[in-house]
Amino acid sequence: MTETRELRLGVNIDHVATIRNARGGRHPDPMRAARLAEQAGANGITAHLREDRRHISDDDIARLVNEITLPLNLEMAATDEMLEIALRHQPHAVCLVPEKRREVTTEGGLDVVAGTAELKPFIQRLTEAGIRVSLFIDPALGQLERARELGTPVVELHTGAYCDAFHGFPESPTRYLHEVERIATAARHADALGLECHAGHGLGFETVGPIAAIPTIVELNIGHFLIGEAIFSGLGETIRRMRALMNEARKVPEDRILPSLR
Repeated sequence: MTETRELRLGVNIDHVATIRNARGGRHPDPMRAARLAEQAGANGITAHLREDRRHISDDDIARLVNEITLPLNLEMAATDEMLEIALRHQPHAVCLVPEKRREVTTEGGLDVVAGTAELKPFIQRLTEAGIRVSLFIDPALGQLERARELGTPVVELHTGAYCDAFHGFPESPTRYLHEVERIATAARHADALGLECHAGHGLGFETVGPIAAIPTIVELNIGHFLIGEAIFSGLGETIRRMRALMNEARKVPEDRILPSLR
């Protein structure tokens, strides 16, 4: 039986900035969201500074670094501009993610195998600066092994395909079972390789349980759902409910996550 570990919650505040930017001005303020998240039990704050600045801005990152007490996880593409920003602000962690100008949201994980030559100098520079580096990847064993070879201490598994499959259940139960098994297998393999395993993308109240129950996943990063649900229930209450669902799922024995995983 795998040892039960603490499961952390990182709250992504990008879409507070999306709402602010729809009209300009200062409201709603992502900093206020970060403070409310801390009060509600979040363990960290995540923010993605995109090249097109469609939500989080450079000023937001400067304020987050200077004003919040929780660790900041800066999501960014592996570009020279973003590297310079990260080295200047020194966040607790940087998660390297793929980025396309026309995508609505991050569509998949980094191809670490194909991108090894490009990623290696970024990982090295960030690591030398004392910044913890994570790679946002699909739950594929080859990607995990290459991440380990590159010396990154953390991987974050993309859960988008799992969430899509969840909403197709029970019409496509085989696909749903496959996606949960895929993430659980990848998380176990990451742990065996000595990698700290995180997960995120698209998780909500309905979908968080099976992922939170995987004992070798130690952090979930959740944003869009929390900000959207906060319209109806308030941000603090939404985060507290998510935290409670995560805690409850963590009590589930590994062999009962799904019957197919026994």
